[in-house]
Amino acid sequence: MRLLLLPGDAIGPEISAATERVLRVVDEAFGLDLEVEHADIGWAAHEAVGETMPQAVLDRVGEVDGTILGPVSHLHYPSRAEGGRNPSAAIRTTYRLYSNVRPARSIPDLTVLPEELDLVIVRENTEGFYSDRNMVAGSGEFMPDEDLALSVRKVSRRACNAVAEEAFRLAAGRRGRVTAVHKANVLKLSDGLFLDEVRAVAARHPGVELRELIVDAATAHLVRSPREFDVVVTTNMFGDILSDLACALSGSLGLGGSLSLGDGVAVAQAQHGSAPDIAGQGVANPTSLILSTTMLLRWWSGRTGAGQFARAADAVDAAVADCIADPATRTRDLRGSLTTEQFTTALLTKLES
Repeated sequence: MRLLLLPGDAIGPEISAATERVLRVVDEAFGLDLEVEHADIGWAAHEAVGETMPQAVLDRVGEVDGTILGPVSHLHYPSRAEGGRNPSAAIRTTYRLYSNVRPARSIPDLTVLPEELDLVIVRENTEGFYSDRNMVAGSGEFMPDEDLALSVRKVSRRACNAVAEEAFRLAAGRRGRVTAVHKANVLKLSDGLFLDEVRAVAARHPGVELRELIVDAATAHLVRSPREFDVVVTTNMFGDILSDLACALSGSLGLGGSLSLGDGVAVAQAQHGSAPDIAGQGVANPTSLILSTTMLLRWWSGRTGAGQFARAADAVDAAVADCIADPATRTRDLRGSLTTEQFTTALLTKLES
């Protein structure tokens, strides 16, 4: 399996290095025959070639078997005209990675929930309220004058259908329930179109139950009765917010895996941001990127039928769970004391035992 590792900004190189250490161990243990190549994006690429997302790197994403994308600090990038392009958005729109799959499961001793949470949020990934990816040229956000800012929301049948299909496919292998989260009571046309497509997909999956829930109610239900949820399908911004909420409620945003999927292209990406406030201190929790990478390995196993990749992913997930369960092997964000390197070493020790 050929992997492209893009470390990104701030804590990105630190958690990417930890993830690569894990990959090296499972490569040897399970005979994965991994080839890992590196390329710069973000500030490192901008300093080298004047672009945060070089075209050669973007092209390479479509040529390899999977990509691991570290967090990026795109909020602080220069304008597009000055070479500042969001690498995540560029990859998602170029390769039509419509589905962003984000599981969350509550962790005993860390969760704040009254009952168990075990769900998967499938978030549309290429349009919605994210105006930086809604135009073929230029930005979907603009100011006609200094006192007025406008933003274009885009919702297409093609993207809604694709994300709904992924949600129903996942639900069929879990507990058979999909909750479509929306705001069609206000966004009657755009979220109405989203619901139309979800219902059309539901009709093709009669063995999976569909429920519809308004987004503000969904936030309350996540806190009050998380067992209601199995698979959630929703639009881009709602999914981004709800998945962060689910991970925080279950234990920590640092524990959230994330995989973006398209037609033959998959990108593992930590659910959290680049955390520049702790960059270089060696205290970042690499779990999110590691779990995202196991999702990538499992996807490749399903795509190729090579079971050793799924077994490697299961082994890493189990070792992570063992580390997180023990306060002595947790990072500082989880009320532990381990550094990034110490946590990774503890994880590898459990993997090799």
